[in-house]
Amino acid sequence: MSARSTRRGFLRNAAGASVAAMGLPYFVKPSAVGLAGAVAASERIVCASIGVGPQGTGVMQNFLGQNDAQVIAACDLKRDARENAKKIIDQRYGNTDCKLYTDFRELCARADVDVLSIATCDHWHVLVALEAARNGKDIYLEKPMGLSLKEDQSLRDVCRRYGTVFQFGTQQRSDNRFRFACELALNERIGKLKQVNVWSPGSSPGGSNRVVPAPDWIDYDFWLGPAPYHPHTENRVSNATWWFCSDYALGFIAGWGVHPLDIALWGGGVKTLTGFEIEGKGVWPEPTGPHDTALNWDLTLKYDSGVVMRYTGDPRPQEWTQRYKNTDSHGTAFEGADGWVQVHRGAITASSDELLKAEWGPNDIQLPRSGNHVRNLLDNVKSRGQPLCNIEAAVQADLLCQVSDIAIRMEQKLRWDAAAERFVDNPTANRRLVRAMRSPWRL
Repeated sequence: MSARSTRRGFLRNAAGASVAAMGLPYFVKPSAVGLAGAVAASERIVCASIGVGPQGTGVMQNFLGQNDAQVIAACDLKRDARENAKKIIDQRYGNTDCKLYTDFRELCARADVDVLSIATCDHWHVLVALEAARNGKDIYLEKPMGLSLKEDQSLRDVCRRYGTVFQFGTQQRSDNRFRFACELALNERIGKLKQVNVWSPGSSPGGSNRVVPAPDWIDYDFWLGPAPYHPHTENRVSNATWWFCSDYALGFIAGWGVHPLDIALWGGGVKTLTGFEIEGKGVWPEPTGPHDTALNWDLTLKYDSGVVMRYTGDPRPQEWTQRYKNTDSHGTAFEGADGWVQVHRGAITASSDELLKAEWGPNDIQLPRSGNHVRNLLDNVKSRGQPLCNIEAAVQADLLCQVSDIAIRMEQKLRWDAAAERFVDNPTANRRLVRAMRSPWRL
């Protein structure tokens, strides 16, 4: 029995006992017991949000739109973001009950919260998620996951230990087009899978090196957290800067690339879960500002299964644009012996129109269906099942981001052992799988 059902069962029983003891009629609002189209309070999933910038606010509003979810609190180091979140939450419920926090640990410790959505800066993702899982919360974690594979592995270990229901924010799995493209590949409607092509926007150069006082609306030292200390420079805490600074993120090789890479793994199935060789090169910004993540990259992964994956930034190879016709700044294409299918958020196209009319029989592989990533999490919170991008799948997608970044920084062919989750005979590369954290923060 889950802690959630135990607590709610206790509250229901306690309320009934109190009424019986008083010998009085018991009047409640219809919404409290699930009448008039509402969800009974005992069946609502109590949620809160940590990190409520633009992305975090969007996820929070998705939770607010679910009838069986109740968002009661928000946490962010940025004052305006906190206050905006409270305004949205209070307007949704017509009250002023939303509680605000600056320290995520205080919110994680609340016994009445069931689910936490986490959309902090990347360098905080794993530390906050670890605190949430250790406090018995289920989790919606924005991508990418960690700044090192060791962080990813640590979170996976804790989620396994505590039975955390975990959803990674790779919401493309809840889009019918992406699922259908993966099913075409898994069912070999394009023939035996030969190659997977993946492309993503690259990082941006620049940023300011001008040292200025930290703004009064943020605790800058807390914001740095596990990252190395650096004097505050102009716009350092804004998305336009930290996204592309390796102290806080891997850049878009992970921040954007994890989306099409996740789809590559979903449609590649077991053929993309073997060991592989990886090599490639990156294009780096001039050292005129703090941005130091790859502007572009071109990587080749050769799996033991025989499948080849090519992963690039933008601009992508011209032959892909010519072949797939309708591409975007990101996407995933599956190439088989008899055809191909490619998908991105704007469209799905294939080597023949007939492929896009495929139907599935009882013996075909059919992936789980979802029309809403948050809804998929909440349904599995109730059933204690596995969401579309659970912790196991999430680590595999983030792992590809980690090893891709390492490969272009080292500019040498590396061999990956999938079972051991380590590079073969390369201590230098393996040292890059772990990242030091500034005291007192630790995994």
